[in-house]
Amino acid sequence: MQNEESLVRRAQQRDQEAFAQLYEENFDKIYRYIVLKIGNKTEAEDMTQQVFLNALKSISSFKWKGIPFSAWLFRIARNQVVDYLRKKAKRATAPLDESLASSDSTPELIAEQKIDTEQLLAATTRLTPAQREVISLRFTSELPIAQVAKIMGKNEGAVKALQHSAIVALRKALLSE
Repeated sequence: MQNEESLVRRAQQRDQEAFAQLYEENFDKIYRYIVLKIGNKTEAEDMTQQVFLNALKSISSFKWKGIPFSAWLFRIARNQVVDYLRKKAKRATAPLDESLASSDSTPELIAEQKIDTEQLLAATTRLTPAQREVISLRFTSELPIAQVAKIMGKNEGAVKALQHSAIVALRKALLSE
């Protein structure tokens, strides 16, 4: 944690290497969170880049409070996802399935992956928004319960309960298909 704090302080002083290291350490977690929330890899990549651009612009206002820097990044990402979903609701579009363009996979493998992904995404739509948030933060972003609790503004017990109910609901949804 001390190393992260010094990295953040250096990044706040416009040390490009420090910010680059923060970027490298957090990019995958933020990307996985966003892609699960919106279901579009290309958009998720763009949005993840935007999260880090916003973080770079606002890093001087970041106040170290002993919680991981990634919690701040997840709040930025969460706000972007909310904005994206609001805008998306206003316009109806059909997403481009990027897996079909992959040349290193067989058609059978592509079909299997698509079915698995579609089943999981369909099952997650049956969850409450809070349950989806917990699943996304805990399993796609691989965050500990304490950090998820801080990001969501809940206590750890509430996050554990939400996670449990979400897993039970996902099991039921996947078994019913």
